[in-house]
Amino acid sequence: MTFKLSMWVWRGLLPALIILSGATRGTAEPSASSRPAAKVQDAAVAAPASKPLADNQKPRKYERQPDLANVPYGPYERDVFDLWKAKSDRPTPLVFHFHSGGFTQGDKSWISAPLVEICLEKGISVATANYRYSTQDPYPAQLHDCARAVQFLRYHAKDYNLDPKALAITGGSAGGVISMWLGFFDDMADPTNADPVLRESTRPAVIGPVDGQTTLDPRVGATFLGADTVRWVAGPAFPLFRIRRDEDLFTCERAFPLYEEASPVNHLKAGAPPVIMYYIHPPGPLPPATKDEGLHNIRFGYFLKERMDKLGIECVLHHSGEYKGQGPEGHLRVMVEFYLKHFPHEAP
Repeated sequence: MTFKLSMWVWRGLLPALIILSGATRGTAEPSASSRPAAKVQDAAVAAPASKPLADNQKPRKYERQPDLANVPYGPYERDVFDLWKAKSDRPTPLVFHFHSGGFTQGDKSWISAPLVEICLEKGISVATANYRYSTQDPYPAQLHDCARAVQFLRYHAKDYNLDPKALAITGGSAGGVISMWLGFFDDMADPTNADPVLRESTRPAVIGPVDGQTTLDPRVGATFLGADTVRWVAGPAFPLFRIRRDEDLFTCERAFPLYEEASPVNHLKAGAPPVIMYYIHPPGPLPPATKDEGLHNIRFGYFLKERMDKLGIECVLHHSGEYKGQGPEGHLRVMVEFYLKHFPHEAP
């Protein structure tokens, strides 16, 4: 309850705080007494000044150009999305993609080209959005940005010929975490907010995380990956939770509440949307052979599926070993068909 109320309050105050703060940016370390301090820091900052992009932050060239590009959805420089509109005389479903990159890098243009083509072929529009890096603002800035992106597109659904109820959210790694955040967290719609965008729902009809970390709590991850593996792959957690590099993830007590709050699996409850998960690495022994295999380990998926199965919520888990020789289209077609199955009946 504390999380939901605080999020509503701060997201509701965000436009006013931005106006009051002008061009200033909050940089103070969160105090131990402000729980969770990251929320306060997130709400009190204005858009950061532009900085040269690193190579791993630069956009890539699209194979098919979007119908709408770099549309602002919020007040921050990275709050922009691209949209491919499926041709249809009636409102279309939407697959919304959030990029990977450990919350410190990546770009909306990292979306899979085959995913765009398959969706358009099936009459589904596609959006992909940027969001603030954790090196700009820590958690929950990324959740707030992506929630607003969803709300913005729902608010403008008629303008874009979209069915606001037929929404799937997907993404790889960090983007997969975001898809689960929006799928499992309480709906962040605020019906009385002065900003009409924030009155819209943030909950999707179905989610499709790829290589997603279902828990961001290193203490929990250690139970199925081992503490050494978690330490090896946990680099993104430091800026996300404002942990210093000389601190131990397992003993940094001020971060424990944030680990718990930010872990998607902790918000799973009856009524959550169905999930289809895909992992690039098939099941393998521990310790993992590579850092990527540890960070994107299929055991994250098993951890969530066990809990969804107990709740009777459909959860399908696939990995690359099931699609040998099919290229990227194999699992993507299966995922898109899963989305179509769980969209409202009026969707194609």
